[in-house]
Amino acid sequence: MVKAVVLGAAGGIGQPLSLLLKNSHLVTELGLYDIVNTPGVAADLSHIATPAKVEGYLPPDDGLKKTLTGADIVVIPAGVPRKPGMTRDDLFKINAGIVEGLATGIATVAPKAFVLVISNPVNSTVPIVVEVFKKHGVFNPKRIFGVTTLDVVRASTFVAEILGDFKKAPDVTVPVVGGHSGVTIVPLLSQSSHPLPSDFTGDKYDALVHRIQFGGDEVVKAKDGAGSATLSMAYAGAEFAFKVIKAKNGEKGIIAPSFVHLTADAAGGEALKKEIGADLEYFSAPVELGPEGVVKINPLGKITDAEKKLIEAAVPDLSKNIQTGIAFTKKSNL
Repeated sequence: MVKAVVLGAAGGIGQPLSLLLKNSHLVTELGLYDIVNTPGVAADLSHIATPAKVEGYLPPDDGLKKTLTGADIVVIPAGVPRKPGMTRDDLFKINAGIVEGLATGIATVAPKAFVLVISNPVNSTVPIVVEVFKKHGVFNPKRIFGVTTLDVVRASTFVAEILGDFKKAPDVTVPVVGGHSGVTIVPLLSQSSHPLPSDFTGDKYDALVHRIQFGGDEVVKAKDGAGSATLSMAYAGAEFAFKVIKAKNGEKGIIAPSFVHLTADAAGGEALKKEIGADLEYFSAPVELGPEGVVKINPLGKITDAEKKLIEAAVPDLSKNIQTGIAFTKKSNL
């Protein structure tokens, strides 16, 4: 029996994400919450002939508490999507308070649930969730995840495109580490399960790295003010949620990159810090999942000089993003 909850279920990511979760036989109960339209979304999904019972709540009458009661896994896509011209700082100012309020609800109602943070900017919103859990004395680093899966999905898709065979996309695996915005996104293309052509160097390599790092901008521009990456993010969020649920159910050997607090695996976290040459609290690395959440934080392994430079470039921004999230909670009275 698995109860999955989506906070922000009526939004551009929330609706397709809820559909994907409802369509999975891994989920037996689906709780939906948003500030508008949630009962309608829930009613619509409830007509789909799959096992999950669906309920949707609004803020009145303890709606958040009702949604979270009994939750095993909570996915948070809530917040405002990025629009053309909007910076990450602009996005943070809007979404930080939303995430903090929802994290407070989880910490008080479902503190043992696995928490999957999609709300951007993830590099800052995950530290907000962690600090809220610390305030409530329920912090478990093994159970809080920043969802960076979209970067992995994009890398796999773009590599398959370069190889000239989209049919390979589901089988292509490219580790993506660091964080989840701009230069903090570091694709380890040298470790791709399907190697790039031998002449794929120089400008070609740089262009692919840039496309993976700024793929979100590509979607924002294409939607021309009508939104950001919602469908691909919903797919990526569901894929990561399914991995967490499978690991919870005892399936072995599940490894996926995720932005985690490095104390989730103290030994692995310290080894990773030495690899990246920086004393960061958080980093997105290949994480082995188990019934309790993070089992092991895997090392980066053998990387190229070009990838080392990408990590060096990522660290300052990543450190700043993390501190922005922590500082926000220190100013808050929640």
